[in-house]
Amino acid sequence: MMKIGLYFGSFNPVHNGHLIIANYIANYTTLDRVWFVISPQNPFKGKGSLINEHHRKHLIDLSIEGEKKLRTSNIEFKLPIPSYTIDTLTHLKDKHPEDEFSIIMGSDSFQNIKNWKNSGLLLKNYIIIIYERPGFKVDPQMLNKKIILLKAPLLEISSTQIREMIREKKSIRYLVPDIVREEIENQQYYQ
Repeated sequence: MMKIGLYFGSFNPVHNGHLIIANYIANYTTLDRVWFVISPQNPFKGKGSLINEHHRKHLIDLSIEGEKKLRTSNIEFKLPIPSYTIDTLTHLKDKHPEDEFSIIMGSDSFQNIKNWKNSGLLLKNYIIIIYERPGFKVDPQMLNKKIILLKAPLLEISSTQIREMIREKKSIRYLVPDIVREEIENQQYYQ
């Protein structure tokens, strides 16, 4: 049995903040693996400036190459759009019945969980690992064996900010791994 943490997101593009959180959770929890689950389209976000999900997966693959505990997952590419976490988890449980899946999310997303499809099932059946984001406190009474709060190191970076910087021809060096920056430049993503 493997304990796998699912880190859902658009990762448009992946940046050092995402990577630091995933690496921290992979190393400071009992998880065997952390999977970046790339969402073709988040039900709470518009399609807007999303680049193709295969390109986003490729950028993450480049940035985590050689990492033993980090992986990417294209599972949501094969599911109906928009992707709902509960549907993805149901599909993964069918494909990997021997593994145990947890959900990784920021405290901002956790505050919104009641609006998620079948949120009651998520809260009842899955461990949720929350990393606290500034301005989004988690009520300590919510914490239990299934809801775990971590103080992961955070960088105040957003993919939206990175896309804007690219459009404005500003340097994104130090915000994303160099290999990701080079690929974005070579492929002219987000221009």
